[in-house]
Amino acid sequence: MATVMINGQHKAAAREGLMRVVTGTIELSSRGDADIVKITDDVAEAVRRTGLRDGTVTIFVPGATGAVTTLEFEPGVVHDVQVTLDQITPPSRHYAHNDNLKDGNGHSHVRAGLIGPSLTVPFVDGALTLGRYQTIVFCDFDTRPRERRLIVQVMGV
Repeated sequence: MATVMINGQHKAAAREGLMRVVTGTIELSSRGDADIVKITDDVAEAVRRTGLRDGTVTIFVPGATGAVTTLEFEPGVVHDVQVTLDQITPPSRHYAHNDNLKDGNGHSHVRAGLIGPSLTVPFVDGALTLGRYQTIVFCDFDTRPRERRLIVQVMGV
């Protein structure tokens, strides 16, 4: 390990070596309609299986009606997020997407765009650097249940 100096003081240690990139997937079922699914354990297991010690893991949602973020995964917060999304992007509002494609999920696309399709989390000594109550969640905003495959890419040494 090399020592990193920040403002003339030893602040952190750096692990050196050949960087590796390992790509995998997390497969899950969701209920749709703003279903929020905890995936922290799946992401931590993906990192563990790589054998990498330090780096970053990126979770990416292929598709236009899903998103990934962090939150405190408890029923009150999950409910509050769902209610807030209903207030910001109510399904009953007019969406030009629904006029164009007639599939009724215009609000789903807007919600996914607001939250975003990816999240990157650092890991140190093989452990995710999440805060005490912070969990990684997948949000399915589509109007129906779905089978989803998320991309998980781990980079590090």
